[in-house]
Amino acid sequence: MIPNIKTELPGPEARKYIEISKKYEPNSMSDQVPAVWSKGRGAVVEDVDGNVFIDFTSGVLVTNIGHCHPKHTAAIQEQAAELMNAYDFVNPWRAKLAQKLVEITSPNLDKAFILSTGGEATEAAIKVARRYAGKYEIIAFHGAFHGRTYMAMSVGGKQGVKRHFGPMVPGILHAPFCYCYRCIFEQTYPECDMTCLRYLDRMLETESTGSVAALITESYQGGAGSIIPPGNYMQRLKKWCEDRDIVFILDEVQSSFGRTGKMFAYEHWGIQPNLLCLGKGIGSGVPISALVGESRILDPLEPGSMSSTNGGNPLSSRAALTSIQIIEEEKLADRSARLGKMMLVRLDEMKAKYEMVGDVRGMGLAVGVEIVTDKASRKPDAEMTRRITQEAFNRGLIMIAPIGFYGNVIRIAPPLVIEEEHMMKGLDIMEEAIRKLS
Repeated sequence: MIPNIKTELPGPEARKYIEISKKYEPNSMSDQVPAVWSKGRGAVVEDVDGNVFIDFTSGVLVTNIGHCHPKHTAAIQEQAAELMNAYDFVNPWRAKLAQKLVEITSPNLDKAFILSTGGEATEAAIKVARRYAGKYEIIAFHGAFHGRTYMAMSVGGKQGVKRHFGPMVPGILHAPFCYCYRCIFEQTYPECDMTCLRYLDRMLETESTGSVAALITESYQGGAGSIIPPGNYMQRLKKWCEDRDIVFILDEVQSSFGRTGKMFAYEHWGIQPNLLCLGKGIGSGVPISALVGESRILDPLEPGSMSSTNGGNPLSSRAALTSIQIIEEEKLADRSARLGKMMLVRLDEMKAKYEMVGDVRGMGLAVGVEIVTDKASRKPDAEMTRRITQEAFNRGLIMIAPIGFYGNVIRIAPPLVIEEEHMMKGLDIMEEAIRKLS
């Protein structure tokens, strides 16, 4: 039976490890529900006490092919017995992964630099854009999350990531993103004609020194609350960059590899980024990332100017190639699109029934549910959001700690292999929690 809760939560073994964690680890990780994971298969996880849960997290949008996919696991085990590190010497798996990434991304992207983490991909993108353009300013957006290293934090658009870590890297210009549910200009789409986008020119006139190298944006804003750009926003943003000879960096660390119902989210809008940051789902649990870009931007780098100790190591590269192969063979992008539509229908029904469900938005299996005190005021209710995730956990559903500007958005992102039955059961549990707390 799934889910299957056998003990009080957290159970005795979980409490033991939570206490060890509190004693020996810094209090810097996200404040998740008290689950101590032990095993995973597909979209199901088991804790150290044998309790079984439906997973609506994918380990923060990582395990797109599901936990411990047999083909993925076998490739990792086989490679671990052969070679795990080669520094930046060429190895077959890194070379083949670079080739594969060039083949499956847009035609203008013809070089791939294999790295270790999403933040590292962000750093690399900004470095090469600055070097190529001979300029230093970077345009980023309110609400953005691009990683936790210093440049990545600096282009990030939420104080929570940066608080007390200042000063940030200079040369960053921030503009409002298209958060239509809470428009900072208090306008309504589409009548607004995207005032937030047109504001970019005013920002240049008032804040820039005339040295803009690049603009970086997520395909949709994850940490800010799963904020999906409306209409042709992304096409217009790309055109705005083209008209000003600004390098367009697209951060798809969490939105790629089938997550939004396409292999890459930019396919929804028919645009081509100049630089593309990838991570998370590329390795489905094995740390790896990549920067895929145009050779005109990447080729000027001389030998030794950028490298990585673990980036492109044989084990991670083979894991990534296998993950991509599984996504293609099992048509997981199509599956994500189909299940995502079903999920949005169900969540829209909840929105119509419950006053606390203020907004529902998503693409594929990347979905956000905004919890409010009431629909009229749209006042964020962070405490209720946390209570919902805890109540759902008690009933056998694991969700990520609430996200968004105000901590009032439930992020739903199950593995793309989730069984329809388990997805609907997870939504049943979520509704039971909302009904109980209404």
